[in-house]
Amino acid sequence: MSTTLLIGIGNVLYADEGIGVHFVNYIQEKYQFYHPTNSIDLLDGGTLAQGLIPILCRYDNLIVVDTVNSPGVNPGEVYSFNFDQAPPEIDWQGSAHEVEMLQTLIMMEMVGDRPDTHVVGVTPTVIEPMTLGLTPSIQAAVPTMEKVLLKHLTEQGFTYQQKAEVDINALIPDSYKRGTLAYA
Repeated sequence: MSTTLLIGIGNVLYADEGIGVHFVNYIQEKYQFYHPTNSIDLLDGGTLAQGLIPILCRYDNLIVVDTVNSPGVNPGEVYSFNFDQAPPEIDWQGSAHEVEMLQTLIMMEMVGDRPDTHVVGVTPTVIEPMTLGLTPSIQAAVPTMEKVLLKHLTEQGFTYQQKAEVDINALIPDSYKRGTLAYA
């Protein structure tokens, strides 16, 4: 049996930087996932980075949802790639938590504990302290992020069923309360 973790990374108090957390909460509310032999867990990873190592190393596959920095790219541009084959334009310098997550994944690789890692990322618009919510560019990117995530999971043999109509903006006010491991 193979295990997959879908983890959202970001600081929900810094506007678009919280998209990873908001998106994973959105997917958790909207879908139920199935696989004949494998399991998937969903987690709000916040900004814990290295503190997540004991959790991350228990999984065979990891899907990280986060902001990604790519100079010269418009806000809301969605990326989906294997961590080992990151596009050259991704520079991992968007925010402190982004750099820490990159360092965490590299450290895990060095000791042989990093799961096979896939990234679903979006370039942010606004990263401002104490701004809860997403800008229109990032809100507009959510359907594309959803599509690439579902495509990736389908390629991994998962099926899914929509269990609810969900508006990501309706989840944001309570996002800081959801920081626990949730099973799909």
